[in-house]
Amino acid sequence: MFGSKTRKFIGVGSLCVASVALWAFFLEPASLRNENHEIRLPNWPAACDGIRIAILADLHVGSPFNGLDKLARIVELTLKARPDLILLAGDYVIHGIIGGSKISPEEIADGLRPLAAPLGVFAVLGNHDWWTGAPRTQRALGSVGISVLEDSSVLVKRDGCAFRLAGLSDFWEGVRNYRAALENIPPGMPTIVLTHNPDAFPEIPKPVDLTIAAHTHGGQVYIPLLGRPIVPSKYGQRYAIGHIVEKGRHLFVSSGLGTSIIPVRFLVPPEVSLLTIRRAPEQRRPRIRVAE
Repeated sequence: MFGSKTRKFIGVGSLCVASVALWAFFLEPASLRNENHEIRLPNWPAACDGIRIAILADLHVGSPFNGLDKLARIVELTLKARPDLILLAGDYVIHGIIGGSKISPEEIADGLRPLAAPLGVFAVLGNHDWWTGAPRTQRALGSVGISVLEDSSVLVKRDGCAFRLAGLSDFWEGVRNYRAALENIPPGMPTIVLTHNPDAFPEIPKPVDLTIAAHTHGGQVYIPLLGRPIVPSKYGQRYAIGHIVEKGRHLFVSSGLGTSIIPVRFLVPPEVSLLTIRRAPEQRRPRIRVAE
């Protein structure tokens, strides 16, 4: 029915499809790495230059390849990096993912118990955590010493470095009392905002130095030339992943660790995002030449 060249072409094509499926549905979702990112902020205090922040986002413990054993590996990898500050960006549990197995917030919190850093460990809740029960998840995290910042802020300081860390509730499900989180921050105080959904970014005032978010999973799938076809954001791919700068305002979106809905990752590997925050060099103002 088919000539030898056609059969060979079909065979090669089938092998390619099988290889991509193996990678996207098994190998990449099961992988794990620390990924370093450097962000330079124009008004960041010199005393805080070089601070290292580990971001654990969208753990979705119970999704395929993301059980409690994987959580232990994530914690170990995070501690091995020796960050100054650890931030948990929400969505610890799962809902309705193919091949998933529900794990309770209490079990997940117990797996996170070993996390420790000189400047502390802080968290916000994601939409999946609200669907499970926000008070329950918050209690579970608090019971292992993780401070949950829901529309509140805390002063973080050590050895002359001081800044305010504000946690904003989830853009979809939270109370979203962002004024309460930011109103007690003195003018000029360096500020980092942690929130789950990056769709909150346009609502965050300019004086905030950096916003850190998650939720998108980087789209889970990246197709060269086409981009990220599915990003759970009303802004499409605008806030899908990485460091985004808009009108002088800085946002970092972690691609996260777990999966949701479909257990697939393609060219968007799971990562513990490690941010090194640097003070951007001061820009010299251009000289104004006065005509004689």
